[in-house]
Amino acid sequence: MSATTASPAQREDPPSTLAKAQTERSRRPRKQKQVDPAVAARRARRRNNLPTEANPAEPIPKRILRSPRVWLTVVMLLVYATLLVLLYRQVVPDQEVPGGTALGLGTEAVPIAAKYAAITAIPLSLLFLWADRYRPQRFWVWLMTFGWGACVATFVSAQVNTWAASQLSIIGDGDPATGARAAIFVAPWVEEAAKGTVLFWLAILMRYQWVSRLSGIVLAGLSGAAFAFVENILYYGRAYRYASRTFGEVPPLEALQNLFMLRGVMTFFGHPLFTSMIGIGLAVALRAKSKVVRVVAPLAGYAAAAFLHMAFNSSASLLQGTNLLLIYLLVALPLVIAVIVFTVRQVLTEGRLIRSRLGDYVRLGWLAEGDPVPLSRVRTRGKALWHAVFTGPDVLFATVRLQRAATELAYLRDAMARGLVDAAGLDREKLLLAKVHGLRGLAVLAPTGRAPYPSFRRSRTVAATPAYAPASFPGPAGLGGNYPAPPPQALAPHAAPLGQTATQYSEVDPTWKPPGQ
Repeated sequence: MSATTASPAQREDPPSTLAKAQTERSRRPRKQKQVDPAVAARRARRRNNLPTEANPAEPIPKRILRSPRVWLTVVMLLVYATLLVLLYRQVVPDQEVPGGTALGLGTEAVPIAAKYAAITAIPLSLLFLWADRYRPQRFWVWLMTFGWGACVATFVSAQVNTWAASQLSIIGDGDPATGARAAIFVAPWVEEAAKGTVLFWLAILMRYQWVSRLSGIVLAGLSGAAFAFVENILYYGRAYRYASRTFGEVPPLEALQNLFMLRGVMTFFGHPLFTSMIGIGLAVALRAKSKVVRVVAPLAGYAAAAFLHMAFNSSASLLQGTNLLLIYLLVALPLVIAVIVFTVRQVLTEGRLIRSRLGDYVRLGWLAEGDPVPLSRVRTRGKALWHAVFTGPDVLFATVRLQRAATELAYLRDAMARGLVDAAGLDREKLLLAKVHGLRGLAVLAPTGRAPYPSFRRSRTVAATPAYAPASFPGPAGLGGNYPAPPPQALAPHAAPLGQTATQYSEVDPTWKPPGQ
């Protein structure tokens, strides 16, 4: 035979057989990897950025040491302190430069400038914190945001702006007309990026707590107010130091006060207003379902902040006198009023949203019918806290926790309705409902009347009026007697008994006898 027979190992299966085998293998049920329910729940919370309740059985020091936010706060505070010291050493003492000495602010001017800068920064920061009423951020968030704007943003901006100004002056060949280029074309982009970076970090770390545009305005305003605080110290200090070295013109304090009227009074809104555009853009992106909006909205907010900053610096650098005043009255002030109106409108909008979302739980029977209205009004919530202050610390803490839990519940419901939180939010929803029911009996929900203020008046002792003895004889009621007559033991010791028992005898000694017998 010429044909050779192939061995079994050399035979090849036809294509139909291979396809059938692959189909059978694909149809076989794959073994599912067993996942611990606790681990799965933890992953779901992280995926949705949902908070985790602290274990009350765990000691407080252990909870503090195991908290990543605590360690992040410690690290960032060290970074803030380091950058602030570096900035101080750069701008306060005199610096030796090629060709002479560059004057610094001087240790005398810094405390005076800081006092005037704080006049604007403190009320402005408190105003932003007050505006964040419905879902106030944690204290560490406020601290990180303010510290970033005051330390990191100012240090980075000072380095980049100084370098850019030197490069532009070299290109301009020392022409004084080119001195405004850095303030117009470089500083807006650099400073808004430096101030807005902390907003992007917070959006990544705590996007669950960014519930509205109001949250973005508040955090951006804090960063801008902190940046303006340190920047004003630098400007006021330079004005004071320059006036102190220029004899016979303007007294140093008067020069500082003139600059304070321009920067601290008339244009105090500049940096918070510009950075609030980034905060609004990030808030829109975090509450949107579209991926395009999530990318475009923050970039649009940053561009709007930089262009507003650029327009402001251009007007201050190139215009003077009447033209500058017209720009201030016709452009700057209407823009500020528009932002204020927008913020107030957002406060009212958030109140309606909370009332609507809590109403969903009322229709389901999980909340009382009278809960949504007092928990969604700023005035009622503030009045409840005021009443709780004079009721006791336990009631005050319960009231604060109730308002926070109800607000978080409303925003969680809104996020689930928008599709921003998946089924993992159901566990958090049950926990918040249980917390609301547990605190409702102790907390102040809908206060009425005056708060229980403590009384500091001395209580006067009033002399007791002597009581009249009851009637001791039977008679018709209403005419001075009681009918029927009360028993004798009920009348003593106010009156004598009646009847045969009225005769009372003294005790007699049975051994007594007349004397002499």
